Amino acid sequence: MKLPLALLARALALLWAGFWMFFFVVESAVWHTPVSLALPWVGVGLLFIFSALVPWRWEMIGGLLLVVIGLSAGVVHAIWWPSRLLTTVAFSAPPLAAGILFLTHRRSVTANA
Repeated sequence: MKLPLALLARALALLWAGFWMFFFVVESAVWHTPVSLALPWVGVGLLFIFSALVPWRWEMIGGLLLVVIGLSAGVVHAIWWPSRLLTTVAFSAPPLAAGILFLTHRRSVTANA
């Protein structure tokens, strides 16, 4: 059975966004972070979820958005914490891969039409 690229891309994007949203909320709760300090991180999590849902309606725009977010997250995280390579990869690789999969799927659909 061959999985469509769009299904794989959706699963990857949602797992990535859901994990980070869960992480931001739970970490804030465990560390008893004041709401004023936790809200920006929850906002980042909501941005991730929004960016994972955009390609469900608009594949090309959503794919480009995920690629931009993946590259931006990787660069910003690498500058912010240069010694944490694994976290940088966890931030940037899934949206980058999902975005590329969405764009590849979109290209293959238009080529076959």
